[in-house]
Amino acid sequence: MKLVVITAIAEFEKEVKKMLKNAKVLSYSYRDVKGYRDSTEEAIETNWFGTEMNETESVVFYAFVLQQNLDILFDEVKEFNNKQDSVSHVHLAVLGVEKYN
Repeated sequence: MKLVVITAIAEFEKEVKKMLKNAKVLSYSYRDVKGYRDSTEEAIETNWFGTEMNETESVVFYAFVLQQNLDILFDEVKEFNNKQDSVSHVHLAVLGVEKYN
């Protein structure tokens, strides 16, 4: 069992939900958040929010995912990101869970 954290701009919320469903992750939590990044010292191309704005409407998802479903989820995210014309992408991080109840 792994804890998955997914962040994305709010416009990608439906797509992230579809990715989770395709990876057989049927239970998850998500929340609207303000994404913030100090991009004053970066070129616009390296800013993952895709603009010079410092705040953007974003979402963060949390889910416990079975090991066998992780590859499917990573493939879904990679495929989605590869199709994007925008600089913004879906970001996926996996954390190990030592114990859960």
